Amino acid sequence: MKLFTVGPTEMYPETLLTGSKQLPYFRTEEFSDIVLECEKKLKELLDLNNGKIAFITGSGSAAMESVVSNSFDEKDNLLIINGGTFGARFLKLAQIYKIPYDEIIIKFGETLTFDNFKNLDLKKYTALLVNIDETSTGQLYDIRMLSKIAKENNMRLIVDSISSFLADDYNMNKYNIDCTIISSQKALALSPGLSFIALTNDFYEKNIKNKPIKNLYLNINEHIINMERGQTPNTPAVGIILELHERLKRINSYEGEVAKTEKLAKYFRKLAQDNGFEIPNYPLSNALTPIIIPNRQAKRVFEYLKDKYGIFVNPTGGEKADEIIRIAHIGNLKEEDYDDLIQKMKEVIKWKRY
Repeated sequence: MKLFTVGPTEMYPETLLTGSKQLPYFRTEEFSDIVLECEKKLKELLDLNNGKIAFITGSGSAAMESVVSNSFDEKDNLLIINGGTFGARFLKLAQIYKIPYDEIIIKFGETLTFDNFKNLDLKKYTALLVNIDETSTGQLYDIRMLSKIAKENNMRLIVDSISSFLADDYNMNKYNIDCTIISSQKALALSPGLSFIALTNDFYEKNIKNKPIKNLYLNINEHIINMERGQTPNTPAVGIILELHERLKRINSYEGEVAKTEKLAKYFRKLAQDNGFEIPNYPLSNALTPIIIPNRQAKRVFEYLKDKYGIFVNPTGGEKADEIIRIAHIGNLKEEDYDDLIQKMKEVIKWKRY
């Protein structure tokens, strides 16, 4: 089996070895030390010198729900970038928790620019919510632009960086980001099931700490209080935290991880285009490349790779399900893996006489 998927990703041998061992009991000083070491390293990678991180045992969607439900209420007014499946998820959460919002809809093939904001009264919004890499399309939004808009209009900037973290330029301090959401199964290349909410102290104190409790398991305040002793209020994903601890030791710098991913993305994109494959013309995250498959045969390509070779790429949902597959550049992948993938993709193209 070979994974060219955005999550779970192809895992590193060291991570697989860590995950194969017996789990320890976790309510101990030794395990707390591991959690606190992980927190310290994540803060370094995010450039979050003055902040806190909550470890959520759940998918990225659980972390998204935790942020929306704990940080905002009916007195707020959110501006949400809706460019696909995951932007729409922020919308659903605002609806469920009855938080007023407006959306900026980015259609497939459209690039988010300043023009999308020019007819809005930006001063009325308390927060801007964005999936910085809309994973369903691969579009990478301009964090510099969004940071400028949020800062000039006194909006909190809430960023789902789940696919973009360690793959693209990202820095909480530099871009004045109040809250970042990341997960274990993307560029960290760990097992799914652990997510992280990184908060500036100012955002935590003013938007979360004294808010009425809306939920139990996803209560950020309880997680932050417990993190002071290196623990979580509920049973954590012990094995994934151990994987995280091992993986973080092998990450020398944020910039180094981005450079590696960017190199793979550029290599694959040139290779794909040299072999006649079409790539959408909008800003792309280094994390993945969407490939347009001719004659609406994307599902057939996905099934062929899976059934004949045990190769998994990301299919696409919704109206583009028959047109696009997505190829990841995160996890334990090398240039020669893409050479092999392209040749096998060409087999199915020839087989179907596209």
